[in-house]
Amino acid sequence: MSDKPIHRLYRHFQELPVSMRVMFTGTLLALGMGYMFALIYVYTSDAGRDGNPALTVEDIVISYSGSKEGTKIEAALKGPMSAMLSSDELPKILSWVNSGAERGEYEATVQPIIEKNCLDCHDGSNPHLSNLDGFENIQSVVAQDTGTPIHTLVRVSHIHLFGVTFIFFILGFIFSHAWVRPVWLKSVIVFTPFLCIAADVSSWYFTKLYAGFAWVVLIAGGIMGLCFATMWITSMYQMWFYKVPDRVRNRELQ
Repeated sequence: MSDKPIHRLYRHFQELPVSMRVMFTGTLLALGMGYMFALIYVYTSDAGRDGNPALTVEDIVISYSGSKEGTKIEAALKGPMSAMLSSDELPKILSWVNSGAERGEYEATVQPIIEKNCLDCHDGSNPHLSNLDGFENIQSVVAQDTGTPIHTLVRVSHIHLFGVTFIFFILGFIFSHAWVRPVWLKSVIVFTPFLCIAADVSSWYFTKLYAGFAWVVLIAGGIMGLCFATMWITSMYQMWFYKVPDRVRNRELQ
């Protein structure tokens, strides 16, 4: 146990008004649910691109730098869009791509499948989604897959950086009321997610240059999730079930 005096501004959860603890609890529940759906989204967006249903480093490489062995439409149909086509429709499109993506076979076989399953979203009305309406437009996705375009990464980067920063600022502020010693460990847990998000987003771009940076994306995301879980569980537990140490409860204000 450290003999360092407790900071005069520190207040444990159980020294706070019940209304504030209720507010913190509601915030943690909402953040926890949001983080869970974010993880599901990441998995469904990237997992399976390499043919393995698990989320792998190769999936991340394909997502950001593309696949040297396939096209954009193949990467999408084997990954995040795999559930959009039936088991007999998917092979027809892949066969068309691999046989040269000729117009005749497109109009006879592929176009009806695209119109039935894809044009509700990919009709050209959304500039952030590939336009699959017509043979000329679909040519852009049957070309070599080079991964996520830079302008898309830039757009997602600023959203991701702002959003994750706000999430971990709120979570870290709540966690600051927890009793965790030594203080340096508590500080590391609070600060690490901000380093991880910087490393994560930067590695999206670096993966385009060198596939090894995909490991940084995977590891940074894992560490960020571990910090989130540590702060979330510790805060919820200490808010309602923890017995405050006598040193905290009986301290004299410095």
